[in-house]
Amino acid sequence: MSFSAEVKNELARIIGEQNCCCAAELAALIRMGGAMSIGGNANLGINFSSENAAVTRKVLGLIKRYSNVKTEVVVTRGRRLKKNNTYHVRVVPSPGVNELLASLGIMRFDGLNVLSDSAILRKICCRRSYLRGAFLGGGSVNRPEGSYHLELVTGNADLAKSLVKIMKSLSLPGRLTDRKDDYIVYLKDGNAITAFLQIIGAHNALLMFENVRVVKDMRNQVNRLVNCETANLQKTVNAAVRQVESIKVIAQNMGLDKLSPPLREVAEARLAYPEATLSELVEALEGRVGKSGINHRLRKLGEIAESLGSCLTPDEPNKND
Repeated sequence: MSFSAEVKNELARIIGEQNCCCAAELAALIRMGGAMSIGGNANLGINFSSENAAVTRKVLGLIKRYSNVKTEVVVTRGRRLKKNNTYHVRVVPSPGVNELLASLGIMRFDGLNVLSDSAILRKICCRRSYLRGAFLGGGSVNRPEGSYHLELVTGNADLAKSLVKIMKSLSLPGRLTDRKDDYIVYLKDGNAITAFLQIIGAHNALLMFENVRVVKDMRNQVNRLVNCETANLQKTVNAAVRQVESIKVIAQNMGLDKLSPPLREVAEARLAYPEATLSELVEALEGRVGKSGINHRLRKLGEIAESLGSCLTPDEPNKND
């Protein structure tokens, strides 16, 4: 089962106590996953489809809660790929359907309201329920182990813009894009997705998401620290190799005894401890010279080696030591 299906199964079990919130949720479900049909005497019907049985049961229950209309449920099986079942709720065209759609704000003044559901979204609780219905009707979310991505898909541009507006009213950074003939309202930030799950009431999914997210973030942080330490160690080793080569060039061309006592002391210490860091060289010299002093003398040794005809470049300060 996908993570989206787990979230939807949890949301489908939520039963709203207030009629206004249930109406907002049903309106979003119908707008996202439903379609209108026209029967005799210009009566309207509703056709709703979903691959999730729990979502279909919820739609059926919400419709029965608001109207005593005649409904039919049909299950079809796909013929391609995974061959998933698709559940269809058909509300037979009748005057009762017109009344139901009018109470949901989908019909207004004997015509379809295709622009906005603002009339039923004045309360924050109703906006939360509306987003829950939108997710149940056309939403999906990636598992937190992968990339963070949540989206609501609709073929209605005005509905997509309305969803973005509702998200922003709840401090969610929803964004809008298009994909072929669909409009996608999406969230790509982990904090935003957890906030969305909390708003729509998916608390179990939220805990699961956060648990995986914490482990994932910790693993990424450990990897970054290890990579940083590895890079710093490699820089230290490379610097030490260049320093040793420079000192060998000096020893072969002029001899270390020709160096000044401070330079000779550091040169001999580096040859004795070719893989030591600057801090370890300080300890080897019993603290007589600090790191900056050792680093300065090693750079001077590199300049001397270069002047003797070596192709080696002067050693750069080791800022990571």
